[in-house]
Amino acid sequence: MTRLMKYIVRLLCTFVVVASLVSCQIGRHYTRPNLELPATLADSMSTDSASVADYSWEEIYTDTILQGLIWKTLSYNKDMLMAAARVKELAALKRIDFANMFPSVGLRVYAERERDNYGGDHYTKDDEFDLKAIVSWELDLWGKLRWARDASMADFLASIENQRALQMSLIAQVAQAYYELVALDNELAIVRQTMDARRESLHLAQIRYEGGLTSEVAFRQAQVELSRTATLVPELERQITAKENELAFLTGEYPYRIERSQLSQEVNFPLSLPVGLPSSLLERRPDVREAEQQLIAANAAVGVAFTSMFPSITLTANLGAESEELKDLLHSPYHLLGANLLQPIFAMGRNRARHKAAKAAYERATYAYEKAVLSAFRDAYDAIAEFNKMKEIYESRLDLERSSRSSLELAQLQYVNGAIGYMDLLDAQRTYLDAQIGLSNALRDRQLAMVNLYKALGGGWEAK
Repeated sequence: MTRLMKYIVRLLCTFVVVASLVSCQIGRHYTRPNLELPATLADSMSTDSASVADYSWEEIYTDTILQGLIWKTLSYNKDMLMAAARVKELAALKRIDFANMFPSVGLRVYAERERDNYGGDHYTKDDEFDLKAIVSWELDLWGKLRWARDASMADFLASIENQRALQMSLIAQVAQAYYELVALDNELAIVRQTMDARRESLHLAQIRYEGGLTSEVAFRQAQVELSRTATLVPELERQITAKENELAFLTGEYPYRIERSQLSQEVNFPLSLPVGLPSSLLERRPDVREAEQQLIAANAAVGVAFTSMFPSITLTANLGAESEELKDLLHSPYHLLGANLLQPIFAMGRNRARHKAAKAAYERATYAYEKAVLSAFRDAYDAIAEFNKMKEIYESRLDLERSSRSSLELAQLQYVNGAIGYMDLLDAQRTYLDAQIGLSNALRDRQLAMVNLYKALGGGWEAK
């Protein structure tokens, strides 16, 4: 028994060495498509590799309430939890393709009690008892199993990048919804202040009308303007509730009242904003990295389909004991060595069609990767242009708000003194309300521009 085992072990080792020497991974290995990237990401010819995306999202979003909402989203958002489960699933599937490259060992314990009596006069027994170790190994001569391993690894890495891309997107969604909610609060406050001013105007118009200083038209117009302004309140309250519900959904909770800060009325624009090099955008954007991993997986699938047209060799070995009597089982050694060669010969073109389909899928994945790159650069250019224009937009609306406020103050004084009619005062009030809301929107848009820029450059997915 000892000599036999040594012989079997020596034979298996010989097979392993021979298979290692002659095996290869046939097929075209992955190379990144040649992309002619733009020279810069901004209008200036800066070649600075630093980028605002290198900052953590806590450094970008300093509002502690917003930070709490983001942390809650990353912990309890259902899409994030599903993405994490998908990563675990593909990690386990990756292990299967990795294990297929190595021999599999099993244990077979078998007992059979059989009695037969052919012809009715010869009653015999044919019992069998087996105790065997079964070893099976498919030699990866052409690299089919290695291509399958590469494909599953790429799928696993793509799931990680998908999780990162989702995190980046959710952080941007929460920040955007939060800033929009704060801006709606500010707009509602402006409308309520305007209603107070409208009530004072109505009271003044009533006094002037009852005193015979103005006609009834001015008094009725003041009532109309108060009612018109009042109609803005329920609509803004509806939008605020919807925005709160959106934030609650993102954080994985049922609707509840969201705590928030007030809209900051002071804006400090940086003199310059680093955006980094074009090539670094491919490394920072997880959606681009996910598309490339999917391209790598598609390339590996081509390798699997191609090598499936070559012969496959499977070695099997059964070692143990086999006996018709249970008491003699340990004294009845048994061994079996086998090799199975399977060569596809005729299958109505099925294998070639599978290879062509895999090549077409790789071509589609290539275009998908190129599209992801184009989309990333479009997002970056749009976000940079939007951010650069926000300073000009904010300053113009700030000037308009100051001018319209001065104009309203003068109109109110002139109206009290009877120098102008009520319609002139009404025009000044409308202009000032629009200017206030426009400035509030400019403050909101400046924050949203930063959110969009940070996301477009690939910031916000690093795990903390």
